Amino acid sequence: MVKAPLRPLARRVGLAAPTNEWWNARQGPWVYAPFERAAACNVCRWQGDDFVGPFHSEMAACPVCGSVSRDRFLLHSFFSTIAKPSGLRVWETSPRLGVHYRQMMRKHFDYFASDYDLSAHEGDVQIDLQNVALPDESIDVLLTPHVLEHVPDTDQALSEIRRVLKPGGHMFLQVPLQVGATRVPPEPEFHADNTPVFFNFGWDLTHRLRHHEFTVDVLVTEEWRDVLRGTADPIASNGDGFHVEDLISSARGALDLDRDLVSIADRATSRALGALPPYHHVTWRCRKPN
Repeated sequence: MVKAPLRPLARRVGLAAPTNEWWNARQGPWVYAPFERAAACNVCRWQGDDFVGPFHSEMAACPVCGSVSRDRFLLHSFFSTIAKPSGLRVWETSPRLGVHYRQMMRKHFDYFASDYDLSAHEGDVQIDLQNVALPDESIDVLLTPHVLEHVPDTDQALSEIRRVLKPGGHMFLQVPLQVGATRVPPEPEFHADNTPVFFNFGWDLTHRLRHHEFTVDVLVTEEWRDVLRGTADPIASNGDGFHVEDLISSARGALDLDRDLVSIADRATSRALGALPPYHHVTWRCRKPN
């Protein structure tokens, strides 16, 4: 069964892409303009009344650059937790956004993008995460959104990622966190590309990452942190495929809720970036020790 009702629609939003000149006029990624409107894109700096489509990790699209909410939360995770350095070597796996986004990133970083089969995404290079053709300790930051679930051997991939990260380097990792504990999909699952989903990851991914000797924080919105800690009212599942009750109950056994969860977006920032529902937006910040 193919579970991809939203991804193709999200990719069709924003086909009238901005020109190179428009992108080149944007400020650097660490320069946040005040949120003056209800919706604000931290990729292209558009602000307006609302995003296109409902709140969902694969929707709430920017009408200018086409970013969806998980794109914006990933960059917010990166930009809000790493001090502005110079000369970062940044690798991103299978980014949704195309040539203009990559040109913008290259203005600020030594940036390149990869993909596994080069069919659904146009990577600069072809890379299998289980056998990364990059030198040891050559990457400062890895952005890897919704890719690890498509890799057959999770441990081999994490070993390779740790190998190529520099000491003190960071990986910002997103997966569709729909269940409390990792499982194999009960039916064949694809996400609008040609690579099957091998795992539906749960909170236990945190321990898997630490097993590979990463220092790990779980970056979330303020609202989701408070729900998981029990200091805000629970949220019920709404039929979007996320098993929210399971996520809440499983988190209390799989995480140290006081230490592991790091809020990086208050309620106003979450709304402005379109990072709703809050349980759709989780990013693991993994640091390779010096």
